[in-house]
Amino acid sequence: MANGKDQALLTEFAPQIERTSLIQFIWIFFLVGVIAAGFYALYVQISEGHIVTGMRDNVVWGIYIVNFIFFMGVSYAGALISGTLHLFRAEWRKPIIRMAEFITIIALLIGPCYILLCIGRLDRLPYLVLFGRIQSPITWDVIAISTDIFGCLIFLYLAILRDIAAIRDFQGIRLPNWKRKLYRILALGYVGTPEQQKRLHRATDVMAAMVIAIAVIVYSVLAWIFSVTLQPGWHSTIFGPYFVIAAVFSGCGVMIVVMWLFRKIYRLEQFITRKHFVNVGILMLILAALFGYFTFSDYLTKWYGSERNDELLINLLFDEYYWLFILSNYVGVLMPMIVVGFPKLRTINNITISAIVVILALWVNRYLIVVPTLESPYLPIQDSRPAWLFYNSTWVEWVLTAAGVAFFALAMTVGSKFIPIINVSEMQDAPPPEDEEILV
Repeated sequence: MANGKDQALLTEFAPQIERTSLIQFIWIFFLVGVIAAGFYALYVQISEGHIVTGMRDNVVWGIYIVNFIFFMGVSYAGALISGTLHLFRAEWRKPIIRMAEFITIIALLIGPCYILLCIGRLDRLPYLVLFGRIQSPITWDVIAISTDIFGCLIFLYLAILRDIAAIRDFQGIRLPNWKRKLYRILALGYVGTPEQQKRLHRATDVMAAMVIAIAVIVYSVLAWIFSVTLQPGWHSTIFGPYFVIAAVFSGCGVMIVVMWLFRKIYRLEQFITRKHFVNVGILMLILAALFGYFTFSDYLTKWYGSERNDELLINLLFDEYYWLFILSNYVGVLMPMIVVGFPKLRTINNITISAIVVILALWVNRYLIVVPTLESPYLPIQDSRPAWLFYNSTWVEWVLTAAGVAFFALAMTVGSKFIPIINVSEMQDAPPPEDEEILV
């Protein structure tokens, strides 16, 4: 089923699938070690209880929820980028769309795990399914996330099916029998007949549209969990679109960093060019402007509103969280706008550095949404001990956070060893890199 160009690309990417270098083995071993440390931290938390974390009766959520919101946002951004670019048939998407698809499903599998870490009695988790109340926003979130995982898995499978079949039939790659048999099973008899291609193309289009819609719903529901409460800082009518914009904003940053890493690791300079970084960077610039607008609108209405939240705003704008607020809502917004906005600054490294700043700023933004709000309730807690009033994350929480990041990196690494990180079947009709166009 593979034509000459497919075979040439498969030959070029064969070493990525056939063998693993010593450096890659060391990298994988390091990631496995971090994940193992995470399991130890999980054991400590389960055996000793949530007392080993910084969460207390006052601040009942901490960086676990921050990580949950962040990873869910990254998954949504990957779904939006891959789904939208697929539907609009953007030619420049072809070398990078596989990365967006991997980001979507991996982040989506990691995010809900942090919710489980907040549950003190995991043995009662089945009660959510058996006795869940449909009028509860938490139940909405469970239904939405489950549907999103199912839809994204189908979309990813449809997107990689042609490459799986091409690897199955390609004799120029040395694979162990078990691995070739696995490709044969996963290909489901696909041989690339016109009827099969037509059906696959139609199914992929349908799933791309569904994944976009589901992702918007999922992140909106997540925002509503906050906004329907009466906590100061959360009771806002713009949290839905605000969360969606922030999600895509952070996801663009992750996308750029992943592009830079795979470009260096697998030497993909001829496939992933400066134009890809500029195009994704321009998307990041637009989202930075929208995120800045929503942030300004949110805090402006809180400052001039009649609700009693002066303590929260003073902590954010002038006191304890001042520098984090500056990083999140000033540096994280202005840096990508300056770097991408001025053509002379649009180098690959500059765009990547600005993307790293965006990732850090958006994580801090989630932290500022969760923790300071819980530290500033309308009714103060009776217990006045600082450990009960204020939140300080512990080593257990940070190790489990590092384990989530390590699992993300490990899954991306292993995934690229199983399926080419460049979509071979899409690239067969792609124009040469010099014929691609920058968005502006």
